Amino acid sequence: MVLSPVPAPGHPTEQPTRQPLPGGSAPAAPGARPGELPPVHDALLCVALPAFAVSPRHGQLTGHGPEGVYASGRRLLSRSVLRIAGREPVPLQGRLAAADRAVFVGALRAPGDTGPDPGVTVERSRGADGTERITLRSAVPRPVRLPVEIVLGTDLAELGAIASGRARPDLRASVHGTGLRWTAPDGRSVAVTADPAPMDALAAAGVLRWEADLAPGAALTLHLRVHAGGAPGATPSGGTGRPGGHLLPDAQAEGDDPRPGALLRASVEDLRALLQRDSAHPADVHLAAGVPWRCGPVTAEALWAARMALPLGTRLAVTTLRALGHNQLTTGTEAGRLPGPLRDAGPHLPPRCTGVEATLAYPVVLAEARRWGLPAADLDELLPVAERCLGWLRRGLDQDGLLPDPAPGGPWRAETQAHAHRAALLGADLLDACGRPGGADLRAAARTLRERFRSTFWLDDPSGGRPAAARAAGGRSWSQLGGWAAHLLDTGLLDGGGYAPGLLDRAETEQVARLLGTPALDSGWGLRGLGAKEPGHNPFGHRAGAVRVHETAVAVAGLAAAGYEKEAAGLLRGLLDAAEHFDHRLPEMYAGEQRTAGARPLPHPAACRPAAVAAAGAVHALAALAGIRPDAPGRSVAVQPMPSAPLGAIRFSGFVVAGEPFAVRVSRLGLGMVEEAAEGLQLGV
Repeated sequence: MVLSPVPAPGHPTEQPTRQPLPGGSAPAAPGARPGELPPVHDALLCVALPAFAVSPRHGQLTGHGPEGVYASGRRLLSRSVLRIAGREPVPLQGRLAAADRAVFVGALRAPGDTGPDPGVTVERSRGADGTERITLRSAVPRPVRLPVEIVLGTDLAELGAIASGRARPDLRASVHGTGLRWTAPDGRSVAVTADPAPMDALAAAGVLRWEADLAPGAALTLHLRVHAGGAPGATPSGGTGRPGGHLLPDAQAEGDDPRPGALLRASVEDLRALLQRDSAHPADVHLAAGVPWRCGPVTAEALWAARMALPLGTRLAVTTLRALGHNQLTTGTEAGRLPGPLRDAGPHLPPRCTGVEATLAYPVVLAEARRWGLPAADLDELLPVAERCLGWLRRGLDQDGLLPDPAPGGPWRAETQAHAHRAALLGADLLDACGRPGGADLRAAARTLRERFRSTFWLDDPSGGRPAAARAAGGRSWSQLGGWAAHLLDTGLLDGGGYAPGLLDRAETEQVARLLGTPALDSGWGLRGLGAKEPGHNPFGHRAGAVRVHETAVAVAGLAAAGYEKEAAGLLRGLLDAAEHFDHRLPEMYAGEQRTAGARPLPHPAACRPAAVAAAGAVHALAALAGIRPDAPGRSVAVQPMPSAPLGAIRFSGFVVAGEPFAVRVSRLGLGMVEEAAEGLQLGV
């Protein structure tokens, strides 16, 4: 799609960003206000990439802002306004019926009616590809004739132009078959066809007309379909088709609390909707970062999402790792690193390179996918890329054993050290298991990094201390506390399904757990990106105070694994409460306003929804209730539920361990029982 991320320095195709947009999307075009995006928080987004539709809740596409039907980064339809007897139906309800379909219901009084009761109901069902079914039902006690017209239009604008306020005027239509057609100056075209055929088509006004004769209790249904055409002579892209097959299973949660089931169901639907083919390698499928603004090439977020979605199987991890591996740098001092865009790091630190994040995450995802049951053939294919990532990590460590930013002079970020430490330990475990050299050196590097981190990043104070967010070459430290600290508790899985050691000692871990549960960080709806008492806090700021679902999920799982159930359960309940207000489709972020009685979480106006890390983060956070720790190579799986069962009894089914369905039940006493597993899989400790 058009809004491809801007790459980071260090590669011929990479360049630094201008002002980053919320959530790290592509920069605004010259002349637009930096970082500004059209609001989408109250829209209904139907998604089945590469197509999606952005609809207001009343269902009429008026051409305002980002409204419309899109495919492969281009708006195919910007206007679809229904009028019956010269009037627009009164909107009554708009809702998502599925990730890829929205339903709108309206009503109106029939001509000649004198009372207040509407006699005609109108239901519109719109799909992500623009396909629409419009049904009129009459409850009028006499036959009625209703003139029906639909006003259609499009600008065939690119999504990037719409995002930066450069959308062009509507194109002129021509009559085409049973509908209308529009052609852009570059030769691209789109047509809308209707069934039944309209009685009249006015190209100049973009209007299709029918006469509906409805007997009492009768109904009439109109079908609209959108057909895109490419520019003459253009080579069709093999990466634009919808991914086939069943990449993600139908996972379910059921129990005393109905919210986990609704959230898990919606999250799996959203993950499926966000699947897209890699444009350069159509066989590779990965998650788009989010709709509508971030549907570009594979990013670090797609990899984080694939990791958090491992309870749904390893196929998504395989295809995402493969897609990222194609771009790995193979020559020069940066050989082994994965390229990636710069992203906003909040008000205190310079933008961070997500290519570094992806490079450090790659061996971790591969190692943990192996624990969940990655087939040997996939492991053999992907291992060389992971080895090169680990080689880059070893070369990138400085003389003190820490990993600085690739930019001259650092800084040294705490979050990056956590990613590097995890990559070293899980990478060593992976290399040993595959009979490859280098494991001992990586463990030694992890030990040095751990010792150095504890001596230089921990800031003592009367309240028990805190980790520094980053350090500079001159010794300066950034003490601002935020959601990034959750990554210090995310240690990863090792041999036997046990957790790897972390960067913090026991006392420091306890202190970080306590801090994550304080009102300064826990908003009541989830974890803030920056503490409420920190300078520069902004409840809507990406990494400056907004709740980021990804970090909240990492915190829930990390706290539960470390034994801090009270804090984990508090964050999880807040996330579930927020999800209810978002109809169980969590956005990538929302405002970190402190929760009060009777309040609702405030949406971020430009946040992507659905978003890959939000949907996968929901899976990750919910799975923490059962504490599933697989070791498919060792033919075992352990479950370590939260002892207090904070949501009561719950049963998960449709998960995948060792390539087979896996189901686990957690009782109200916090006891876990595996009810379905691959043959020969033993229950571990």
